[in-house]
Amino acid sequence: MNFVHRYLGESRAVSDADATRLGFVPDTLREPTYFAGTVARHLPFREAISALHHVVVSDLRFKPKDRTAYFAWLQAHEQELLAEALAEKDSLRAEIEALRAEHRDIAARSDAVMRPFYDARKRYFDYLYRENFDAWIVLDPVITVHPDEVFFEAFSLDESSYGRLSCDHDTFARIGDMACGTTNIDYSHALYDEFQKIRSYRDTELAIDPTGFAVQTSGEAAYREDKIELPDSWMRGFLQVSSAMAQPAHVVDLHPVDMHAILTRLAARRERHGPRALRFLLEPDRPVSVLIEPWNERLTFRRSIYRGGEAAEIRLWGRRRLAILARTLPLARSVRLHLLGTGLPSFAVVDFGGLRFTLGLSGWTANDWSRAGQFDLLAPRGEVEADTAARVFAALRRHHAAGTGQLAAETGLDRSTVEAALGGYVQAGRAMFDLDKRVYRLRELTREPLAPGALRFASEQEAKADRFLAAGLVTLGPVEQAGDRRRLSGTVLDDGRSLTPAVELDSDDRMVGGSCQCGFYTHNRLTRGPCAHMLAVRRFFHAQVEGKPARWQA
Repeated sequence: MNFVHRYLGESRAVSDADATRLGFVPDTLREPTYFAGTVARHLPFREAISALHHVVVSDLRFKPKDRTAYFAWLQAHEQELLAEALAEKDSLRAEIEALRAEHRDIAARSDAVMRPFYDARKRYFDYLYRENFDAWIVLDPVITVHPDEVFFEAFSLDESSYGRLSCDHDTFARIGDMACGTTNIDYSHALYDEFQKIRSYRDTELAIDPTGFAVQTSGEAAYREDKIELPDSWMRGFLQVSSAMAQPAHVVDLHPVDMHAILTRLAARRERHGPRALRFLLEPDRPVSVLIEPWNERLTFRRSIYRGGEAAEIRLWGRRRLAILARTLPLARSVRLHLLGTGLPSFAVVDFGGLRFTLGLSGWTANDWSRAGQFDLLAPRGEVEADTAARVFAALRRHHAAGTGQLAAETGLDRSTVEAALGGYVQAGRAMFDLDKRVYRLRELTREPLAPGALRFASEQEAKADRFLAAGLVTLGPVEQAGDRRRLSGTVLDDGRSLTPAVELDSDDRMVGGSCQCGFYTHNRLTRGPCAHMLAVRRFFHAQVEGKPARWQA
């Protein structure tokens, strides 16, 4: 997927005795978006935007050691080493010499062919790591200006961590001209160094420069154009974050000191073997407890009480990514964790009072957001006519941010239809779910809307469900009602094998549980989303019982 960004100059920061001026350069190819304001809370802004930078450059993937120099030395001394090792093997010398000659011939030919490639690759990686680390940042951060707040979004290099910094307008002492919208901003590593110069005794001015949109064609030479070939996984992960945010979760309010205690214990010891999880032990109206594996060290936080309605035990992996929060904790007022479940994504919202930093983590580090699960498949599903969906989107565009209840009242549609329409726009990159304020926000992730279904099928599960339905291999069993939840069961014939999947839906038609006998569910449970058989039963239920089409819009 190719993207082109065009910037007028580069983002920069200027500091003097009186003020620090942060100027972000927006993408001039997108709808004009600009903002100017004077930051009122200097230190929380500095720590929060620095944490966002740590998300951008985070890469915890395994990096094999570069042994090019060692192999070059080994090749240069091969004759000497072999002679020493075989000095007493006179009877084998002739044979060994023949083999060595053959080896030298093969090595020489291989080296002649591959040496230019090896040299160029080494020079390239050395340059990127040591001189131009910014080249590893896949895409510049996204910034959105809304009537109530300004927020930055970014992904980590390994695509397993998501960061969002939102700043309410009342956190600015003065606000100048602004135009609502979403744009990419030019962002450099040098800008991070300037963030560290923000001080409370100096004014800090934040500006998304609008002048880039007023320059005429004669000034086109001043533009800098970046052409980026963006992997589908990056875009798909961005879309899955909003779907995961909208899922029901266990909400845990931690005192910042308690979160700091967890990070301190993790930094103090390095595990040498598994398991490597944080185990949250949650009991209603009781202090939150955390068990740190593999040492089984239990921390109980008396000042942090779990207010959920039912007990739960949730394990989180990839826990060292939480170190990104370390800088934010000394100035934070509260830390709220949204835990979707064991092996599922989690979100940490650090509240500074008007400023909020959200860190979203996939199930574990090696399981990036594009592979963490098809969370859009857990959301309410249904086909929405184009005109109806357009009405919902028009209402959202008028407000920029609104809840489903507000949009349902304004459009005269039922809430399930509104949620289904918004789910489609989330997957098209045109809207997002705001975990902080529990509303949907207008957010055009790309300059041109994504084609319907372009990124929908990251896995084969939904496509297989389509095939099961088309072939008439699905039958529906009894539907059980327990409180506000429904449990569906059915039978699916898959390659001559009869499977009996079950699906549990809440009052908002979200999938909150289920089971199946297939290998996909046995190995992954719901950590990678529902299996094809569960999807087929759910869609057959909507088609046969509720009269909704078995197919839905992408």
